Amino acid sequence: TCSLLRSPKGFPKLKNDTFLRAARGEETEHTPVWCMRQAGRYLPEFRETRASQDFFATCRSPKLCCELTLQPLRRFPLDAAIIFSDILVVPQALGMEVVMVPGKGPTFTEPLKEVEDLLKLRQKVDVTAELGYVFQAITLTRHSLEGKVPLIGFSGAPWTLMSYMIEGGGSSTMAKAKSWLYRHPEASHRLLRLLADVIIDYLVGQVAAGAQALQLFESHAGHLGPELFQDFALPYIRDIAQAVKSKLKEEALPLVPMIIFAKDAHYALCDLGHAGYEVVGLDWTIQPQEARAQIGKDVTLQGNLDPCALYAPKEKIGELVKKMLESFGTQRYIANLGHGLYPDMNPEHVGAFVEAVHAHSRHINKH
Repeated sequence: TCSLLRSPKGFPKLKNDTFLRAARGEETEHTPVWCMRQAGRYLPEFRETRASQDFFATCRSPKLCCELTLQPLRRFPLDAAIIFSDILVVPQALGMEVVMVPGKGPTFTEPLKEVEDLLKLRQKVDVTAELGYVFQAITLTRHSLEGKVPLIGFSGAPWTLMSYMIEGGGSSTMAKAKSWLYRHPEASHRLLRLLADVIIDYLVGQVAAGAQALQLFESHAGHLGPELFQDFALPYIRDIAQAVKSKLKEEALPLVPMIIFAKDAHYALCDLGHAGYEVVGLDWTIQPQEARAQIGKDVTLQGNLDPCALYAPKEKIGELVKKMLESFGTQRYIANLGHGLYPDMNPEHVGAFVEAVHAHSRHINKH
């Protein structure tokens, strides 16, 4: 199904718009569900497709991204697809080299060490030239989905990308990146601004290519406290929502719902609820009722089953899903995990999760 590049026009008619309706706060017959990292290593067919390929080479192949995006939908009645890609394609577009090291994860060959290193970054990025392969993957996948479910595009948020660019990979403390915030606040803002500008163009380009919703991943929010978050993360998160929306209007593109997922940012729930996003994604450490109280009634919530709950027996997964739905309510809500699926998870348990969301939410809605 993933052959021939077609234009971002004349897309097939959408058959299941439950996810989009929930994101916009409209009533739904069942609670929609998708999973972060649903296109991932827990699926044997994913491992087979990816086996011979370098990770970032896979990201640059629209055909492979399309195939990997569609795999989970062949198995499970998910209500949305999310394009297979990586948040680190943005630092690559700025001219940084990132390689995937087996057993270690993504690694920057030359991380940013000194403020002068910012001069090595591209100051003006033509996103179509640098990230056009993502746009092609989105267009191709949107056609190949045949209107089955909506397609979500995404990006990492500025602070999360900055932290990778300075740490050079994963880190348990983010001490190098955070030291910039304390030692070089102006340079940090320069870098965050540069990232935000590229992200805005990148997200608008994804909608032009066919993305029907967008998620911004502030995966490293938990390393910041309330003050650093207020200074170095929130302003850019707000600005991205506002700028993307005004550019979509200017370019007469669809105003798609936007999701903010700031992992471990309990301290900022109220602010995130007012940051201009239709949906706030929650990690598993947040009480649904508490989140609803802080975020308010006018924003859709997404989340937040502990991914490790999928290691439980299937019946137990059903019970946990039922409890989650009772806590969140079945409306203005999108079911998901509180973070991504892990590589050693049993696909059948993922299926049990998806089916439990549909069955229990339908039951609750009827009664």
